[in-house]
Amino acid sequence: GAGRRGGEIVASGSVDEIRADPISRTGAALRGEFALPRRARRDLSGGKRLRIVGAHANNLQDVSVDLPLGGLVAVTGVSGAGKSTLLHEVLVPALDPRGSLDPSRKVWERIEGGEHVSEVVVVDQSPGARTARSNPATVTKAFDAIRQRFAATREAKARGFTAGTFSFNVAGGRCDACEGAGEVQIDMQFLDDLRVPCDACGGRRYRRDVLDVRVDGRTILDVLEMSLEQACELFEGDARIVGRLEPLVRVGLGYLTLGQPLSTLSGGEHQRLRLGQALVGGTRGALYVFDEPTTGLHPSDIAVLLDCLDAVVDAGSSVLVVEHDLDVVRAADWVIDVGPGGGPHGGRIVAEGPPELVANAPDSLTGRLLGTLDPGSAGRAS
Repeated sequence: GAGRRGGEIVASGSVDEIRADPISRTGAALRGEFALPRRARRDLSGGKRLRIVGAHANNLQDVSVDLPLGGLVAVTGVSGAGKSTLLHEVLVPALDPRGSLDPSRKVWERIEGGEHVSEVVVVDQSPGARTARSNPATVTKAFDAIRQRFAATREAKARGFTAGTFSFNVAGGRCDACEGAGEVQIDMQFLDDLRVPCDACGGRRYRRDVLDVRVDGRTILDVLEMSLEQACELFEGDARIVGRLEPLVRVGLGYLTLGQPLSTLSGGEHQRLRLGQALVGGTRGALYVFDEPTTGLHPSDIAVLLDCLDAVVDAGSSVLVVEHDLDVVRAADWVIDVGPGGGPHGGRIVAEGPPELVANAPDSLTGRLLGTLDPGSAGRAS
């Protein structure tokens, strides 16, 4: 598995040996066990939509296209066809409420339907936080309610502790020597800085008397070292905590610890973290834009990703994905295929509509691949 569930070599050998291994999830994928069933399709034909008129950035050839809202829309095409240009150099800047774009750099004639979008959220795999002080507990704000639980105990009240005492980001209950980091940074001059456990607190972040306070036998440090799944079990019934952590479990991050620095997360984990945050407090009417969200994902993770994207749509938002993975394309409510080739041979809309309609488009390479893909099989278009 991932996180604490990983770190072991579960299989090695030839492809056939991996395929036959009963433990390996990659072997299960090779056996087709993660094939996705057909998903219920949303009818987007008569709903609200955005319309791009006269897009001419890079290789786009005066493109005009409708982007249905209220569903999962996949933008497909070969590499260099103009997919990312259409979204990131035309659509996103055009919907920027700041209106700061230099008119001379405007590469579209007009955008219609922008009033239907409350905000645009671009979700990629770039690190969202580089500081070791940001972690799943703090970014979800579940840590606020956790600290309040500790402050409400008889022991904490007797000592005059408040919720702030249990924060490692402000003075009060944290170790003064490392300022709650649990480690100190040593400047190595021309080498990378060295981080070592704090001598004063032994890496425990807090003063000793703060760690005397317990909730269900656990200190605040114990809680920070728990996985999100364990924390949901511990605080079951407390919606202030579980309601903010459970969406991260739903997106497949239940193995992360509450106190794990976000700077240690992979690109795919950062992406799913943002998805989880969207499920916690997403704005209705938002438009979420993803560029190849399956990059780096194991086949077993793609079903989880699709469930998350569906949950974002069901919560009242819209999702646009630039994608090559045929499972995702086939699961989309609407497909816009750009091409037919790359560079000067692309930049046109060659097919649009539900996946089964695109599969019959004569000029669409994506459609040709969709047409040969058996229902329930997995594949990636190149």
